[in-house]
Amino acid sequence: MKIGAVFPQLEIGADPKAVRDWATTVEDAGYSHVLAYDHVLGADPANRPGWTGYTDKSLFHEVFVLFGYLAAITTRLELVTGVLVLPQRQTALVAKQAAEVDVLSGGRLRLGVGIGWNQVEYQALGVPFRQRGALLEEQVDVLRRLWADPVISFDGKYHEIEEAGLNPLPGREIPIWFGGSADAVLRRTGRIGDGWMPQSPPDEKARDQLAMIREAAEAAGRDPQSIGIEARLTLGAVPEQDWRAFADGWRDLGATHLGVNTMKMGLSRPEEHAQVLRDVLPRLRN
Repeated sequence: MKIGAVFPQLEIGADPKAVRDWATTVEDAGYSHVLAYDHVLGADPANRPGWTGYTDKSLFHEVFVLFGYLAAITTRLELVTGVLVLPQRQTALVAKQAAEVDVLSGGRLRLGVGIGWNQVEYQALGVPFRQRGALLEEQVDVLRRLWADPVISFDGKYHEIEEAGLNPLPGREIPIWFGGSADAVLRRTGRIGDGWMPQSPPDEKARDQLAMIREAAEAAGRDPQSIGIEARLTLGAVPEQDWRAFADGWRDLGATHLGVNTMKMGLSRPEEHAQVLRDVLPRLRN
């Protein structure tokens, strides 16, 4: 099982040196990948009673720009979106940005995608919120076609492309993984996904969800074992004495990857996140 580090963007701040030092520490420590969340806008909760999501005070580095920077200062780390809110972005532009990051990083991008939950963001970006699930499925098809061929034509429900293409191409099909726990997400992962990104403990519910993914894969004529699984260990939400058991539990369920999240641990400085990650990795490995 490959172990990666979740980029602590809510707590790392905007100093580029802090970002660089964190990334190089993580790579030197032996982590296989870096995973970053995606949000474009935060909602001001002042006139939104009961708002519980991210706000305008929540710091989010833009993932593709961040990964362009990380591609230049690292040599080995896989760069993972976990997850990109795909339906609120223009598909051809995502294809272009992802291809560029993959080219500049030497083929180190993995694109985790999801439908998101923030209606405020969708409204501001001019995308219908209720159509996001169906839109995402078509987007995945368009992305893969744009990455595969120099010129494509596509006439779908949400996209119309007439004899156009990307340059440069990534030279490979960038892996697309899905985040989310709804049944529709699990079935979609089995049918067309390269992997699944759960955020739950390795319990019986997770076992049932994996069974649904594998059943959908078999129904689609795919090998269920070809679908990756990246679990997430949030250190601040799991008692320290259970960290290893959490990792081992997902290993037993067949997880191929694990992301380690240091946010919400009460750490006050960026270097503390890096220190915790450096110290915890040997405890989680086989």
